[in-house]
Amino acid sequence: MKTGTLSTRHLIAIKDLSESDLDLILQTADQFLEVLYRPVRKVPSLRDLTIANLFFENSTRTRLSFELAEKRLSADVVNFSSNGSSVSKGETLSDTVRNILAMKIDMLVVRHAHAGTCRYLADRVDARIINAGDGAHEHPTQALLDAFTIRQKMGRLGGVKVLMVGDILHSRVAMSNLFCLRKLGAEVRVTGPATLLPPHLEEMGFPVMHRLDEALEWCDVANVLRIQHERQAIRYLPSLREYALYFGINKARLQKLSHPLVIMHPGPINRGVELQSDVADGPHSVILQQVENGVAVRMAVLYLLADQIRNPIS
Repeated sequence: MKTGTLSTRHLIAIKDLSESDLDLILQTADQFLEVLYRPVRKVPSLRDLTIANLFFENSTRTRLSFELAEKRLSADVVNFSSNGSSVSKGETLSDTVRNILAMKIDMLVVRHAHAGTCRYLADRVDARIINAGDGAHEHPTQALLDAFTIRQKMGRLGGVKVLMVGDILHSRVAMSNLFCLRKLGAEVRVTGPATLLPPHLEEMGFPVMHRLDEALEWCDVANVLRIQHERQAIRYLPSLREYALYFGINKARLQKLSHPLVIMHPGPINRGVELQSDVADGPHSVILQQVENGVAVRMAVLYLLADQIRNPIS
């Protein structure tokens, strides 16, 4: 497989990647998606490397997607969960990671509840770090797979109108998507309750639309975000019923539009809140396609960072 070279040693944030990096990852993912449809869905690209998945937060899709991507590339895989580990006995993050790396680990995939954890580790250890979600900071591989899915569905990214809907304030998916899609030429706007929108979005170049129906009429793609209950120290909404009334997407809303939309969601879905089931499971939805594409995109990221291990950049 012929590819270029990433300009970074780690994948911590979309902001660290150039447009060329993003294009390279998506092009490489195209090749790995083809691998996933072969009778033998495995290649030997990483058979000399060992990867540890360090998840300090609950996860289903991301964790399984990374593990499957690693195994499809023939890497040796070690899975770590903070539950039942020495972390529960008071061991520090640095000590935990250093002990794991002493077992000759080449790459770490890290999910943590605190923003900045992956950057902290990248500055202190030799292994390559992939951010699988850190607090409300970023989730770069989710943004990459979302961009890949939009390009696959629409045939392009340049000029596509993408709407981020919902809990922007607490969502790491939102921030990664905003930066990623803008770099790739999409036009991005946001909508959601005022209490769930971070300040300065307009100043950052991301217009805010306050009425969902008008926003849906504007966009080609609606990427609907989960209400992040676990990151909300106070109540930001009067009720989930009121949220569903004003910002939930249902079939009746879609039928009023003058054009069909692509509906996305990073999961897990709060059915009946962000999306009604007839939308989540309907013809507009590419949610399961996102999950499938996540394996190919993560294979691409792992493959390209493995190349950095073999051929370090200066």
